[in-house]
Amino acid sequence: MSVFNKSRLRNKTLSYTGVVRTTESLGVRPGDQVLLVWSQPSSPAALKQLAEDLSSAVGPEGKVSVENLERLQLSSRPASSFHCVLSGLLTDSSAVHSSDHLEELARVLKPGGRLVLDEAVTGADGQSVRTADRLASALKLSGFMSVSEVSRTELSPEALSALRSATGYQGNSLSRVRVSASKPNFEVGSSSQLKLSFGKKKTPQTEKPALDPNAVKMWTLSATDMNDDDVDLLDSDALLDEEDLKKPDPASLKAPSCGPGAKKKACKNCTCGLAEEQEQESKGGQKSSLPKSACGSCYLGDAFRCASCPYMGMPAFKPGEKILLADRTLSDV
Repeated sequence: MSVFNKSRLRNKTLSYTGVVRTTESLGVRPGDQVLLVWSQPSSPAALKQLAEDLSSAVGPEGKVSVENLERLQLSSRPASSFHCVLSGLLTDSSAVHSSDHLEELARVLKPGGRLVLDEAVTGADGQSVRTADRLASALKLSGFMSVSEVSRTELSPEALSALRSATGYQGNSLSRVRVSASKPNFEVGSSSQLKLSFGKKKTPQTEKPALDPNAVKMWTLSATDMNDDDVDLLDSDALLDEEDLKKPDPASLKAPSCGPGAKKKACKNCTCGLAEEQEQESKGGQKSSLPKSACGSCYLGDAFRCASCPYMGMPAFKPGEKILLADRTLSDV
């Protein structure tokens, strides 16, 4: 073999090895349906080379479709038709994926399919360029899951110039980030019946411990045991003596006073008779403070009173009613 042929074979082997490594990192497998999305500016030669590399990776059973990002929604591709979607992977590309773009990418992906995209991000929040966190949030809101950052590199001068002219961003904190995400393992809008049970939950029945036969026999009393001479039955009346049967003295039921000469105040709900006794004592004291009538008819009025009656000149009153006499009347008497 000539030196020229050996060099061609070596270059072809190195090129094929690079394609295998590239496609493995992108998650492309033989037999996959792959959608390659590109945006301006992109080198036609680089785009053609990437499409050929992907075609070699998927093999004859797979297929690679190429689509422009700006015409993605106009292409009207069938839903759930691709195993893998690659967007903005060319080095000179400066794609900015809007919410509509991300939703369309999620629509054309099959359940469980993978998305790999490159986009320029900034370190601070901007109006035209997003941060990496905001890009991850936009992917999740579009229906993707397992969003993760794969790599981060610097933008090429061509991509940086195109991005500034397209978005008007003039900051210097720009970088290129590669993000991977996947579509859930179900179709968008699919439904499933939930088995809900609103019945009362049955508590698990615990087995009762086995009873000791001797213990059961000990606490069991049958009708024949009443006539058994070996069983000693006690009469409840025999447990009471003569002192227990005596009626207690009411004085002993009263609460004792706190000390000699001290008078205990009756409780609010008194049941021992102390409250009634104190009430009678207070009424007796009020009656004793009233002047005593000699004739017993002072309450009828002046027509029935004696000449020396202390109630002379006062109106009639009810028997037992407290009457206050003036000091002059008492001094005259």
